[in-house]
Formats: sequence, structure tokens, C-alpha cells
Amino acid sequence: MRDEVLEFLRQNQGGFVSGQDMSDACHVSRTAIWKHIKALRQKGYKIESYTKRGYRLLEEPDLLSPLAMKQILDTDVFGKRYVYMDTTESTNLEARRLAQQGAEEGTVVVTEEQVAGRGRLSRGWYSPFGKGLWFSIILRPDFAPADAPKCTLMAAVALTKAFHKMGLVDAGIKWPNDILVNGRKLVGILTEMSGSMEEVSHIIMGIGVNVKTKQEELPEELKHIATSLLMEGVDIERTEAFKIILESLEHQYYEILDNGFEDTLNEWRQLSVTLGADIEVRAPGNTYEGVATDIDEDGNLLVRTPDGAIKRIVAGDVSIRSRQ
Repeated sequence: MRDEVLEFLRQNQGGFVSGQDMSDACHVSRTAIWKHIKALRQKGYKIESYTKRGYRLLEEPDLLSPLAMKQILDTDVFGKRYVYMDTTESTNLEARRLAQQGAEEGTVVVTEEQVAGRGRLSRGWYSPFGKGLWFSIILRPDFAPADAPKCTLMAAVALTKAFHKMGLVDAGIKWPNDILVNGRKLVGILTEMSGSMEEVSHIIMGIGVNVKTKQEELPEELKHIATSLLMEGVDIERTEAFKIILESLEHQYYEILDNGFEDTLNEWRQLSVTLGADIEVRAPGNTYEGVATDIDEDGNLLVRTPDGAIKRIVAGDVSIRSRQ
């Protein structure tokens, strides 16, 4: 309903739309229309209103609309199909639905707000309206299912390089899927594969980037563990940040398709804040302490424990205690 109200205002941008006309078209009361107008104003839309004239849309917030991105995005595949939503439960869920319907590789699903954003291990992901980049990309790679987890490492490399391009040179990768700045989380990556033992049907690569969030806007439980581009001194329009990120992701993705994973894994090593660190790993069924020494060719973390043994970690949570 809110989208319908907004579309009425857009179609008449510069002119007034009466509350009664919108009420009649949407089959709701004028009070309901007023509530939607109030909600739009709270999300950054500048809407003026006058008695007997109605409502007029003056200005929209920094949105990731198809028109805004089409004007600046320079990619061959990523974002050519661009599915944009004001709000959604989860872009990964929406992308999965589209992929099952046959959506092409490079389809981007992006929203201004997620109400049930997810990270690894079914954890929630804070995704407020207009403050970040909450998006998923549909991939259909021609490689073995065993290689699918390495797409997470590929994405981490591409994103970190994009942040360096924006001037945030302190961004680094924590195994397996976090990008940190001075120990605080800037990005989360969640990749989900669908296929058989023999082939990949599709991969949904979900990414959340904190862009415009301010320290005081973070929930209390995130104030000391999360950060944003703005909090790190990078004041950039979300559209420009999204352009840089999508172009970097596309370049890195086709690099692994054309040339394999070796170069990307080496870049991951160079950009890692995990390797060489004294860490604790909470893996399924076990907790390990030691020094992260390397990743293997499959992207698994290698940890040297105090007794000199090398543990191969396929999945787990890493806490960095100190860097050597």
C-alpha cells in the first residue's frame, strides 16, 4: 500500500495529489493515506501538504533506484536485471525465488530495508532503511559444487578492494566472511548454493554493507562490534558505493571463472587480518586456540595449536585475540 501511495506522488511529481483521490484508488480511508505519508516522511521523503490541495512530493532520499543505478553502473552482467524493493524480508529469500524461476546470472536484488536480514548461522543482520547496501546476486557458475564455498572468499576480496578504492585502506578480511575495520564489522557475506552432487544450479550471494549508519543509531548490542563507511570517515553516496562494489564483484567473479581461484586466494591472503593472528576458533563440536597460518586451496583455515598440530577448519567462528 505504501508503494502505491509513493507511486501516485511520483506520477504527479511537482503537482499535488488529493488525499481523497489516493483514498479512492487504494480503497482505504484518508486517515490510512495520511499514515502512509507520515511513514514516508520518516524514511526521508520530503512531502508537503496543504488543505484542499493535497500532497506533493518534493524530494526523495538517496535511494538505490533502477534509474539512479542505470545512469552510473558500468558492468556487463551484474545488475542488468535489477530488482529493487522499498522493503523486504530478506534479499536472499527473494533472489532464491527468482533463481528457482530461472532468473539469469547477474540478477541483482536490492532493498532499502530488510525486516528479517540474515547472516551466518541464522543470525540476524541489522538492515535499517536507507543506511546501507542490502543486496543479493544470482550466480550460475560452471564449476564443481565443492568450489562453491570459495565464492565467499572471492566476494570478500572484491569488497575489500572496493573499500580500498573508496579510501578505506584499513579494511581487511576475517575468515571466513567478515570484513573488519579496526576490529569492527563493516560487511557480512552469506552465500547459499542450490544444486546436486554433480553440478551447481545457482548460488545466491547475499551481502550487507553498513554505509550511512551513525554510532548513535546502532542497537546497543552492536555499538562496540559494528562500524560503517561513514563512521570510518568515508562519506559517500550509497549509489556511488554500490557502483564501485558491483563493478569490483563482477571483475573478481569472472576472474575466477576465466583463470581459476589461485590468484584470488593469494589476494585473500594479502588482505586477511586473520592470518598470522593468535585466534580462538569455535568449530562444530570443538574449540581451538592457536595461530592462523594459512588457508588451503579449498579456502579452509589452517590453525597451528600450541602443541604444534595443524588443524583444518572447514566451518567455525573466529575470534582474533592478537596479531603477531
